[in-house]
Amino acid sequence: MKILVCDDEKDIVSALKIYLTAEGYEVLEAYTGAQAVDIVRREEVHLILMDIMMPVMDGISATVKLREECNVPIILLTAKSEDTDKVLGLNIGADDYITKPFNPVEVIARVKSQLRRYTRLGGMEIKPATLSIGGIELCDSDKSVTVDGEPVSLTPMEFAILKLLMENPGKVYSTRSIYEAVWNESAIGRESAVAVHIRHLREKIEINPSEPRYLKVVWGQGYKIDRG
Repeated sequence: MKILVCDDEKDIVSALKIYLTAEGYEVLEAYTGAQAVDIVRREEVHLILMDIMMPVMDGISATVKLREECNVPIILLTAKSEDTDKVLGLNIGADDYITKPFNPVEVIARVKSQLRRYTRLGGMEIKPATLSIGGIELCDSDKSVTVDGEPVSLTPMEFAILKLLMENPGKVYSTRSIYEAVWNESAIGRESAVAVHIRHLREKIEINPSEPRYLKVVWGQGYKIDRG
C-alpha cells in the first residue's frame, strides 16, 4: 500500500518514511500541500499523513482540495497549539489527527486503524452487503451510499459510522462507544472527533441537518439512526 507523507520539515518526512517502510508500506514524499494534491492526482494513494502548517498550500487547504477528488483517509499532523485547526480539519474531511511530537508506535497504530477502515479488512461477523433505511442505501461491497437515489460521497470514517448505526437501527450509541467501535482504540480524550464526523455526516444525508430525519441525538446518551 502507498502512503503519502506531506510535511515541509524534511526530517519529519524522513523519520516517518523509516517507520512506515519498516512496516512494509511504500512511501511517497511531498513538502507542500500543492505537491500532495499533484501526487494524489498522478498516483494511487491509500492514506495521507498531512502537516497543517506548510508553505504554498497548507494542510487545511490541501485537505479541502483532496476531498473534492478522493476519499482516501487523511491524518493531520498538528502542533499542540493548533487545537482550532484540528477541529477545522475534521470538519472539512480529515479522518484523524496526530499531535507533534509524535510517538512512532502511535503513528503506526493510527495508520493501520485507518487503512483497516478504508479497505474493510478483518472482522469475523458477516454483515449484509447492502443496508437500507428509509431513503438511505449503503452498499458495503463497493463502499457507496445513496440518499433518495442520489450518490453521496463520504469519507472512510463517515462511512464507518453510518454503517455501524445502520446495522443497528434504533440502538443508541454513546460517542465513546462509536469511537471505540469505529477507530478500534480507546476513546479517552478523543470523543469530540465523533461529534464532528456526525455533524458532517448529517450535512450529507439529511435534507435539513438541524432537524434530522435519520441521524438523531438522544440527549445525554448519544446517537441513533431512525428508519425515517
